Amino acid sequence: MSVRTAAAIAVVAGVVTTLLPLSATAASAAPAADGADGAAVLRTEMSTPVPNGPLTRGGATEAFELTVENLSDKAVEYKPWLPVEQTGPSPLKADDLLFKVDAVDAPATKFSVGQQDGGWQGLFYPATSGRAGHGFDIPAKGKMTWKVTIGLGANYPANDGDFKLTAAPSNGQEPRSGASHVFKVAPQIKAGELKTWFNQVDSGMDGQDQRAYLNLNYQATGDGTFDSALATALTLSHPGTEKADFRLQALIDGRWQDVEGDHDRYRLPQVPKGFGAAAGVRTVQLRVSLGKDTELTKKTAIRMDAETGLAQGNTYPFKGSSVTFPLKPIAEPAPSSTPSTTPSKAPASTPEVRPAAATSSAAVAPAGNTNLTTTTGSATGSLASTGSSSATGLYAGLAGALVALGAAAAWLGARRRRGISA
Repeated sequence: MSVRTAAAIAVVAGVVTTLLPLSATAASAAPAADGADGAAVLRTEMSTPVPNGPLTRGGATEAFELTVENLSDKAVEYKPWLPVEQTGPSPLKADDLLFKVDAVDAPATKFSVGQQDGGWQGLFYPATSGRAGHGFDIPAKGKMTWKVTIGLGANYPANDGDFKLTAAPSNGQEPRSGASHVFKVAPQIKAGELKTWFNQVDSGMDGQDQRAYLNLNYQATGDGTFDSALATALTLSHPGTEKADFRLQALIDGRWQDVEGDHDRYRLPQVPKGFGAAAGVRTVQLRVSLGKDTELTKKTAIRMDAETGLAQGNTYPFKGSSVTFPLKPIAEPAPSSTPSTTPSKAPASTPEVRPAAATSSAAVAPAGNTNLTTTTGSATGSLASTGSSSATGLYAGLAGALVALGAAAAWLGARRRRGISA
């Protein structure tokens, strides 16, 4: 359960409230109790802060007394927890609020700031314990008092306004109630929120669910801007156990570029620092397909989740959105039944050496050979393979030799005739 959720469900009943320890630890510390429901009873009181004026960034602090009284006849352990719920979209970093706790009528005390689930929470504990999470044993019918000081750090977010601080026990479960106070922040602003949402767009000429085109939109409302860039992580998933081999791209600087990521979790380009309402809607165009190593064989429902947080400081995601869309593998092109007429590349092995006479003779394919191509030789004079048998070169060589012998015989016959006539 997040800090904000816990703070939101706290039931505020004036400045003086009744707190009921809920954990097994608290129950064991107080096995018997005087409460009507059989539980030990604590009463918490928060005095009016002094000077009780608006807080300013880096300005003066305010202080109040926090008193916890045990109404039962048994000792009860009190584990302090002071969560903050701010108005405005920016999560608080640890130093965005100044926080200090001093013992007034209580054992020596130490304090610290925690950020469970990205929220801001003030903690204090006995100095002898050395760490947060340890509580104070409040004796039967006894009480303890502390002075709590609070203020704004110099870098309190520009788009955050007033905040509520609640004094509640941290016993491992949600508090049933808690004393609280709303601290005003100057200058006053109209606090807004960050909105993110997906919309799926027409796939155009890529159709047939082989590529999904989606837009992720950002919009800020209210006054002020984000003092940090915004970072978004995208997660892709599907109901089955098969490997999906997702391919995610974003349209960046006018061209589709691969989005960095691993294990189906990807990091989008950041929204620059200073993003606010004046920037309007910012849109990141995305497209998703399945790679060649996918094990998915049919159309499948794919889920995309976006989690957005500050790029620096308190980076815990504070805004999320999701979308589901169909996707199927990109079909391989069907093989063509028409013989290829594209020139083939020369083989990597040493080319066959053919007799010179073969270059002037037309090669005849043996009967039954259906793989004949009409590819011509290169400028070097070598011929591409035609798919004929290895005997073709021998036949071509014998034909060349017979032509040569015939020419020689004709020459000798002509010479004899000239000699006789002479």
